[in-house]
Amino acid sequence: MRFSANSHSAKFLVSHRKLLWRISVSELKSRYAGSIFGLGWAILTPLLMLLLYALVYLVIFRVRVPDLSSVQYVMFIFSGLVPFLVTSEALSTCVGSVVANKAVLSNTVFPIDLVPVKAVLLSQVTMVVGFISILVILLFMRTLSWTILLFPLIWFLQMLGLIGLAWILSLVNLVFRDLQNMIGLILMLVMIISPIAYTADMVPSTLKLLVLLNPFAYFVIAYQDILVLGQLPPWWNILVLVIMSLGIFILGGFFFSRSKRVLIDYV
Repeated sequence: MRFSANSHSAKFLVSHRKLLWRISVSELKSRYAGSIFGLGWAILTPLLMLLLYALVYLVIFRVRVPDLSSVQYVMFIFSGLVPFLVTSEALSTCVGSVVANKAVLSNTVFPIDLVPVKAVLLSQVTMVVGFISILVILLFMRTLSWTILLFPLIWFLQMLGLIGLAWILSLVNLVFRDLQNMIGLILMLVMIISPIAYTADMVPSTLKLLVLLNPFAYFVIAYQDILVLGQLPPWWNILVLVIMSLGIFILGGFFFSRSKRVLIDYV
C-alpha cells in the first residue's frame, strides 16, 4: 500500500489553516455567548477541579509528596490535571464531531477532515488558562525553572497525538456509535490510573504496569517534571512521547483520509 502527502488529512491543516482558525475563534465566542461569566468558565472549571482534588488529597487522604510543600503539591496536581481536562474535552467532543457535522461531508470549502481538529483546538483554551495560572504562581513562589522552556514541545506533542486520535475516533464512531457513550468511562479510568495526584514512585509495584501502559501518564510525568519539579523528564519518557504522538498523528491522518468515503454511508 502506497501513501503520499496527498492521502493524509494533515494537508488541510496547511491549506485551510486560516479558515480553521477563523471558524474555531467564531465557535469559541458563540459557545459562551449569553453566558454571565462568558470565557470566565474556561478559568473557573479547572480551578474548581483543582480545589476538589486538593481537598480530597490534602485534607481527606492527606497525601504528601516528599520535598514538596502543600502549595507545591497543589501545583503538582494542577500541572497534571489541566492537560487531562484538555484531553477529556477534546476526545469527548471529537468522537461525535463527524456525525454532528454530516452536512459538510461533501463540503470543499471546509473539509470534514478539519472538524475533529477544530474540537482539539477549542479544548486548548483550558491549557492556555491553566498554564498562565501555573506560571504566575511559580513566579510568585520564585520556583520557576528553566525547564519550563520545554513546555511548548510537550504541549505540541500532546496536540499532535490528540488530533491523530480525534481523526481515528470520529470515524470509528460512525460504525460503533456506542463509543460516544463509552468515552466518558474510558476517560475516567485514564484519570484514575494517571499519576496526577501522586508520583509514579508512589504506585505499588504490582500496579506499576497500569501506569506504564497508560499513554497519558507519560504526558503527566513530563508536565510535572518541567513545571513543578524543575527537572528534565527521563529520556525514555520523552522518546515515548515523540514516537507515540507522531505515530498516532501520522496513522490517524492516513486512516481518516482513506476511510472517510468508505464510511460515509454509516452517517
